[in-house]
Formats: sequence, C-alpha cells, structure tokens
Amino acid sequence: MKLTVTKSKNSACFYVQKSIRKPNGGGTTTITIEKLGNLEEVKTKAKGQDPYKWAQEYVNELNRREYEEQKSILISYSPSKLLKSGEQKAYNSGYLFLQSIYYSLGLDKICKQITLKHQFEYDLNDILSKLVYTRILYPSSKLSSNRLASKFIEQPSFQLHDIYRALSVLAKESDFIQSKLYENSLKVLNRRKDILYYDCTNFYFELEEADDLRKYGKAKQHQPLPLVGMGLFMDYDGIPLAFDIYPGNKNEQPTLKPIEKRVLRDYGLEEIIVCTDAGLSSKTNRKFNDKTLGGERIRSFITTQSVKQLPDYLKEFALDPSGWHLINDDKTYNLEELDIDADYNKIFYKDRWVKEDLSKRKIKEGTKSLEQHLVVSFSLKYQNYQRKIRQGQIDRAKNLITSGKYKQRPKNQNDPHRFIKRQAATEDGEICSEEIVYLDTAVIENEQLYDGFYAVCTNLDDMRIDEIIKINKKRWEIEECFRIMKTEFKARPVYLQTEEHIKAHFITCFIALFVYRILEKKVGEKYTCEQLVDTMRDMIMARPGDGQGYIPIYTRTEITDTLHEHAGFRTDYEILTDISMKKAIRISKGKKK
Repeated sequence: MKLTVTKSKNSACFYVQKSIRKPNGGGTTTITIEKLGNLEEVKTKAKGQDPYKWAQEYVNELNRREYEEQKSILISYSPSKLLKSGEQKAYNSGYLFLQSIYYSLGLDKICKQITLKHQFEYDLNDILSKLVYTRILYPSSKLSSNRLASKFIEQPSFQLHDIYRALSVLAKESDFIQSKLYENSLKVLNRRKDILYYDCTNFYFELEEADDLRKYGKAKQHQPLPLVGMGLFMDYDGIPLAFDIYPGNKNEQPTLKPIEKRVLRDYGLEEIIVCTDAGLSSKTNRKFNDKTLGGERIRSFITTQSVKQLPDYLKEFALDPSGWHLINDDKTYNLEELDIDADYNKIFYKDRWVKEDLSKRKIKEGTKSLEQHLVVSFSLKYQNYQRKIRQGQIDRAKNLITSGKYKQRPKNQNDPHRFIKRQAATEDGEICSEEIVYLDTAVIENEQLYDGFYAVCTNLDDMRIDEIIKINKKRWEIEECFRIMKTEFKARPVYLQTEEHIKAHFITCFIALFVYRILEKKVGEKYTCEQLVDTMRDMIMARPGDGQGYIPIYTRTEITDTLHEHAGFRTDYEILTDISMKKAIRISKGKKK
C-alpha cells in the first residue's frame, strides 16, 4: 500500500492505494483502499503533527499489519527444553461465537446500566459473560466456572468472591435483564410476538433439608430431593421470553398469571395467544386469556385437552368413529374403515363449540360459561406410536412380576407399575395365603381406547383448524428448551444455598439459553445442540512460545465454516498472529475491524 496525494489549487486529498494484478494476466491496476480526507480533515486527524508525515506513518502502520498477518512464521522447538512451569499453552476460541451473540444483544450495555445503579468496582460484564460461556461450554459449579474461565483467550479479570457478590446483584435485576434482553433482541432478529408458549419444570438440589424456596414436591425426574420450580415463556420461534422461579411444592397453574402480567406490562405486548399443556389450562388461566377490547379479542388461548377428562357426552363425541374429516376435504370418514397403508400419515379431525367448563368439576351457580372450540384429532401413526411405547411398559411390568421386584408406590402415567395389580383377598373377602400379583388387563384395555386421539381447546373463533393444530404442535420447542438447560447446560443439580444466588443461577441459565437459541437461528438450525456445543468446546488454539500467535489444533468442518461465516471472522488459518486474534476478538464484540 502507498500514500497518494492529489493536489488542487486550494487543497489536497489523501488516499491509501494499492496495486493489484488483474485476473487472467491482464496486467496491474491501482485501487483505493481508504480515503483519508482533504488537507483540513487530515490535519484534524494528525492532532498537531505534520499532515503529510502523519498520513505516511498511517500507511506504514497498515503495511506493517498486513505483513504481520501474511508473513510465514517459523517456530523452533527443542526436544531437550522443558516447558515453563505453570505456563498455559492451550486456549478455547469457540466462545467467540457466543460472544458475538452476547454483545449483539447488548448485554454489555445492560451490565453497564446495572453497574451505574449499584456503584460496585468489579467488572459485572466480564463476570456475567464468562458465566454464560462456561454454562454453555463447560457447565459446572460457580467455583469451577471461575477456574474454567481461564480456558478462554480473554482471561478473567475477577476473583471468586467477585462472582458471589455479582450473583446477588443479578438476582435483584433479573426482571430488568429479561425485559431489556427482549427489547434488544428485536434489533438482532425478527420475533413473532403474537404467539407465546408457557410451561413449567423443576430442578432438584443436593441437600436433605428444605427451606422457604426449596421444597419437597413431585419431581419431573422423581428425585426424592428438595425442588425449585421454573415457569418459562417462549415465543413462536423457540426463543425464551421470560421466566420466574417458585417453591417446588407449589401448584404450577397459579404461576402463569404473574409472569404473563409482567410480560404484558414490561414487554409492550398486547394481542397475544397463549399456548399451554393440559396441566396448566385451569379455568382461571383460560378466563384470564379470554379478553376483548372494543369488540376485538386481544388475549386468547390454545391449550391441550385430555380426552379422558372430558365430560361423558364430549368423550362419547370424541371417541365416536364416525364424522371425521381431513383438512380441505369435505368428505366424511369413519375411523373403523381407514386403510393402514393409505391413511397411516393422515391426521383426521372433528370439532364442536361448547359453552361450559370442559372438566368434571362442579361449576358455581351463576358463573359465566366460557365458550370454547374443541378440536379432536386422530392419527394412525400416533396410535401406533402410543401402543409401541405402552407395549414396552407392559413388557417391563411382566418382568417386574416375574422377578418379584415390583414395588408399592404411586403410579404415574408412564410407570409400568400401573399395570400391576396386587390382590391379598379373594372376591369373597377371604384372606389369601399368598399375595396374588398379576397383569391388570382392564387398565391396558381402558388406555387403548384413547390411543391416537389428541384434543385441543381454544377461544379463537376466526382461526382455521389446521392453523390451530400447527400452533399447538410447536409446544415441543419449550420442552426442548428445558431439555437443553437440564442436559446440555447441566442446570441441575443446584448446589447454591441462598435464595439470591439460586435466582442468579437461573438468570444465568436463562441468558445462556437465550444466546444459544439465537446462535442456532443464525446458523440456520442445521445442527443439533450437541453438535454445536461440542464443536465450540473443541475449538482449541495452541499458544507457541515467545508470543508467536495462536495455532488451531481443532478439525475444520462444515460446522466450523458455518460458525465463522456468520460471525464475520476466522480462527482457522494455519496460524493467527496476535494482531489477527485481537481483530477477531474486536469483531466478536461488534467493534470496528
């Protein structure tokens, strides 16, 4: 590169230019790399220096950087020379792709706002970012996260005691962080705001004694340990929206309204459809999301409905083999006449509007009825799936009976013990000499009646049935969110003790899930969570002696190429100079190259 100055009668213009070869042997040509400005503009940049001398030094520095980035580097090693004790030789660079999302979401600015409010000395942004990166790549305790943060190229600026101080602040600012994160995310990608999904799960703690937050309750994974529940809102695209935690023995149904009210208040949402499963679809929650304003519906619901729990006349309607339809088909079908080959992948439906509570509970006199649209679907494929799962449970029940390893315990819907019946007396009431244990075929036959059937309810009166079914099907993504947090990010068990630290743990997990989900969207949702996380975790850079740069010791793959393409920098050259690595770090933080 060279400095070119074009002079006119009253001024001069400064350019950085470079000669390049034309393709196919067409000679050389000169291109302009950068326009530095006219004489007055360059004088301003020179800040008192001679403008011509400053411009030449600027070009010289560009040439030096280009040379540093392109020169071949020779590194010598000696087989008789020991490594320096305690010198770190390997660093993870995969976190840079997470950092690119973290900074694009403005989390550094959110941390700055919190810092100005609380006036502490430690770097909250450094602590939060490292907690998020380690939660995704090296999930562990806060003590281990402090140590594992040193694996990253950018070393932590904090000590362990700073982390615990920061956790208290993060807990206090949890709602603020969630709302700002949502606001900032709208600048990063388009989010569908009209359809929200809500579900709950719980996390267990490695301790024996419960307290005000951690309570003994019904664990999703059946651990006999104190629990904390989490309620999570997610948008249509599978990206988290808001969450809160509650005592592990609390009923899930009342948790929906407080979080939804906060979302409506802080997120500026108005017209929404809330989707839940049957366990959260209490009449109170349905009525809360049955709101109109000026004759227009502004809050609606779509919820799964247990066919087993329907009133008898509706159950009879749902199980009746006649009167079924296909989407965009006026023909009426009978389930008993379906062809296993031709109709296996088809979804049949029937629907009706009802003006009463769809549970078997008694309704108070004078209570206004909630008009709902009941849609029941049937699929031979779903029927076959349910029967295949049940057969596996039946086989396990038989093995338990044969081995004598069955237990007396509460039976849930997936426990093979529900098929085992124990009888200590005859039908005449006589005491048996030995307890009779056998397979309860009546329970099996009753369950089979409902195989293949699936029902949803909604108060929407202007939405097509295929659209209702499509929206409800997306509920699997919120289950996926919980699975990622629990399995990939190892959000459980939780070892923290104070309520503030526990809340901070979950806001960290929430942000980690938020960052990961957006990264997943950016790379086109082509890879599984395991593939992406394992790839980033394995992106290790070796650090030769004497500051020679960084050498990638990971395998370049389609996934690494995709990550680099969307991040706007590369770490997969044969060697990266310190200047090149600093440039990649700057780009990952959204700064100028």
